[in-house]
Amino acid sequence: MAIVILPVIMTTLTRFLPLSQGSFFLFGPRGTGKTTWLRSVLPDALFVDLLRPEEYRRLAARPERLRELVRGTAPGSDIVVDEIQRVPELLNVVHDLLETGNGHRFVLTGSSARKLRRGGVNLLAGRAVLRSMHPFMAGEMGPAFDLATSLRLGTVPTVVSSQDPGSALAAYAALYVEQEVRAEGLARDVGSFSRFLEAAAFSHAATLNVSELARECETSRTTVAGYLELLEDLLLSFRLPVFTRRARRRLVAHPRFFYFDCGVYRSLRPAGPLDRPTEKAGPALEGLVAQHLRAWLAYSRADARLYYWRTRGGAEVDLVIYGAAGFWGFDVMNADRIRPADLRGLTSFGDEYPEARRVLLYRGSRRIVRRDVLCVPVEDFLRALDPERGLEDASGAGG
Repeated sequence: MAIVILPVIMTTLTRFLPLSQGSFFLFGPRGTGKTTWLRSVLPDALFVDLLRPEEYRRLAARPERLRELVRGTAPGSDIVVDEIQRVPELLNVVHDLLETGNGHRFVLTGSSARKLRRGGVNLLAGRAVLRSMHPFMAGEMGPAFDLATSLRLGTVPTVVSSQDPGSALAAYAALYVEQEVRAEGLARDVGSFSRFLEAAAFSHAATLNVSELARECETSRTTVAGYLELLEDLLLSFRLPVFTRRARRRLVAHPRFFYFDCGVYRSLRPAGPLDRPTEKAGPALEGLVAQHLRAWLAYSRADARLYYWRTRGGAEVDLVIYGAAGFWGFDVMNADRIRPADLRGLTSFGDEYPEARRVLLYRGSRRIVRRDVLCVPVEDFLRALDPERGLEDASGAGG
């Protein structure tokens, strides 16, 4: 039976992202609901949409025309400029308008950080904070969240709100290749980049070896390194560094690679008759947890970072949070039963860092403690994860 999620979900669900009091940048991949959210929380704002061809042409030709638009609004009005990276020169105009002190709040959205990270672009000299929008968290979706469906389709709002989510997901990568890569000339060989997207999917939730990935793509290491940077600039992927604080054991050096959404990962990874379902399901579950923890850190503004931990001997913890928000080690297991071997990574991590709280997230239905490791149903954890509450509440470790 087909699962249909009606488009109304985009406008009825509350997002966890808090609205900043002052001007801010809002970055996030296409389809994560930046504009929908802003139109909901700032209904009276002046919206300047640079995806509209006529708007783009007018302001690209003469960026100072933005000043004319702003001066036509009342003092203290909110001004939203969508996809600011398309005309970075507008940032100089925004900076000047902020200096005039008319009380305007500017919200500058972007789905690519490439042009804003290069060429000395004016980032408003710290006058605007940086915020990010992520795919839906389970807590934002409420009763609409279903773990099995989310593992298959991901939680990108534009996908889950479509009347045909499967087709929307299949078209998502093509949208980026066509509109971002080809249109802006970011990769000379779009076909080669498309092959790289598929090859990189096999590294999702795994330790990333650029040289091995280059061999799989039959191209140079330099080219693949550039493609990986391009993916991150387009906000389509992220890398987790190895946690090395006070390390006594020899650790691996390579980061861990993730696509930003588990559904996008599944749509990019080719499947054949010899592939087992678990080969996709395990990395998809790890990715779903990772994207939730990234969103939790961003929305709670917690002073902490996300890592992973792996020794040269093979002991590994999938996700580590370290900072003012606490010290946590999470392993993610796509199984409903826990074997002694499943606890080895967290046990080794506990030997190295006895201060850390250790949690095994699994597909079972009971919350139990084994060998001093708290084992929590992963669906319960994701549903309880809320930026206004600590990880103790989501995991039940505080109870």
